[in-house]
Amino acid sequence: MGNIRISNKKRIEKHAPNIMDVVDFLEFIEKFGDKVVFKYFKKKQIMEVTYKEYTDLVHTLSAGLSSVGLLGKRIAVIGETSVNWLATYTAIIASGGIAIPMDKELAPDQIIGFLDMVDADAIVYSESFNPKFDEYIGKGSRVYIPIVPAEGREENEVYKPFERLLEAGAAGVANGYKYPRAKDPKEMAEMLFTSGTTGTSKCVMLSQLNIYSAVKAAYETVDFCHEDVILSVLPVHHTYELACLQAGMLYGMEICINDTIGHVMRNIAAFKPTGLVLVPLFVSTIYKKIWAEAEKQGRADTLRKGIKISEGLRKVGIDVRRKLFSSVHEKFGGRLVKIICGGAKLNPEYIEGFEAIGISIYEGFGITECSPLAAVTPYYARKVGSIGTEVTCCRMRIEPNGQQTEDGHDLGELQVKGTNVMLGYYNNPEATADVFTDDGWFRTGDIGYKDEDGYYYITGRSKFVIVLENGKNVFPEEIEDYLDAIDEIAECVVLGRKAEDSDEVKLIAVVYPNAEKFAENETKENIHAAITAKVNDLNRTLPSFKQIKGVELRDTEFEKTTSRKIKRNLVK
Repeated sequence: MGNIRISNKKRIEKHAPNIMDVVDFLEFIEKFGDKVVFKYFKKKQIMEVTYKEYTDLVHTLSAGLSSVGLLGKRIAVIGETSVNWLATYTAIIASGGIAIPMDKELAPDQIIGFLDMVDADAIVYSESFNPKFDEYIGKGSRVYIPIVPAEGREENEVYKPFERLLEAGAAGVANGYKYPRAKDPKEMAEMLFTSGTTGTSKCVMLSQLNIYSAVKAAYETVDFCHEDVILSVLPVHHTYELACLQAGMLYGMEICINDTIGHVMRNIAAFKPTGLVLVPLFVSTIYKKIWAEAEKQGRADTLRKGIKISEGLRKVGIDVRRKLFSSVHEKFGGRLVKIICGGAKLNPEYIEGFEAIGISIYEGFGITECSPLAAVTPYYARKVGSIGTEVTCCRMRIEPNGQQTEDGHDLGELQVKGTNVMLGYYNNPEATADVFTDDGWFRTGDIGYKDEDGYYYITGRSKFVIVLENGKNVFPEEIEDYLDAIDEIAECVVLGRKAEDSDEVKLIAVVYPNAEKFAENETKENIHAAITAKVNDLNRTLPSFKQIKGVELRDTEFEKTTSRKIKRNLVK
């Protein structure tokens, strides 16, 4: 399956504009003028913002930060995805400051802990944080700037309403305020926290060169254009989403903002996107819902027959997928043709499954420390299961670990060198030294291989590898891909556990069942038996050392990050 090419598009050379920093970026996107850049819901009404309005807002906010003494300072921004969030993030960097995007799911004391960790000067936050920050305002030297002000609170030295920034900024712009161009685009411009508590998390330092190298690389390597419409679904504080949004702006695309996770399909239907940027869990959830609904309506067999007919016609150059599967496409607004998927390994079956109904998935690879983009599968020559080739701003290599794949490719750690690679970890020289090789390559911690065509494949994370008593290495992500194809399983994590009476390590699947596949009053014993039977069927297709020896059920979903990754370290 991994060597099947499912695209015969010709490559179109795309060269990004010569952008070295945020000012170059803003000057370029301003040229799109009155074209709509953002759409979003406000009190059930769809609002629109043009490129000119957006760049004017960034300019005004930058001048406003200067007026309140925050020019060049370290400023955090936290909250739901919004035009004001994005404009504030961009204005901070454009003001010569350091932007600190933060996870809105963190508890207030965790947020304050992180801010203290990096000596933040101020924080700009959305309306939902007004009551959460009440007890902290005035207790330190930090400036708090709410996007929507709290009732009855007056402006003072530590509390600045967002409107104050805009008013002061407008006056500054009228007086000729100009962005303070960065002396060196290689200096720190952004600080991002890796997952963990304030005691275990590391702070990644990125420069403007890092940020816009990744943005330009995304522009040059993905199959998007000026006419595309995308829906922003992922948390905006993640570099993956930020890079994709800014690359979309370079194209002059229209970006629609999803209001809540629970409204994704409603927003897709309303905004009718041509493309989506997702993580694997979203892809798998949507795919399973397509088939669950087809089965519920008694159309599953018809859908399977339609796919077989379509595949036969495609072999002779006839593509009727959008007509044949129009009812499925209508649920995605009728225009969706492509999905960019990254953030974790994607089961190749979903790529083929979506392709069969006329929606192409392009898998990529990245990590926060690489701003985050490092590889994307070429849209003109995809290989299912591959993360593709390195993007234009970096090189990649495999550092062999002495093991090989079953077909003879050298396995090893994936390493990266390029202008997208971080400056290092803030105040943590030991951790920084640990992730760089002696010759300056960044060690991603991902294990994989490169094939004869230069395509890379990820087999798993080195820190999650399960070492069996016979010395065999098992990557749980690979086994989870197989399990994920079982309809009765909604989510799963594979663990290695030692047997009580020996040193033998057994593979255990911890499973959250798919409730849609069972009767509402089905017993846990019957659910366990049904899933175990499917797992045993799977085991017969796997080598003995990769077989699951036990199944455990959960009553609740796995705890996840805001980017919908399962927190594996919490699964015992």
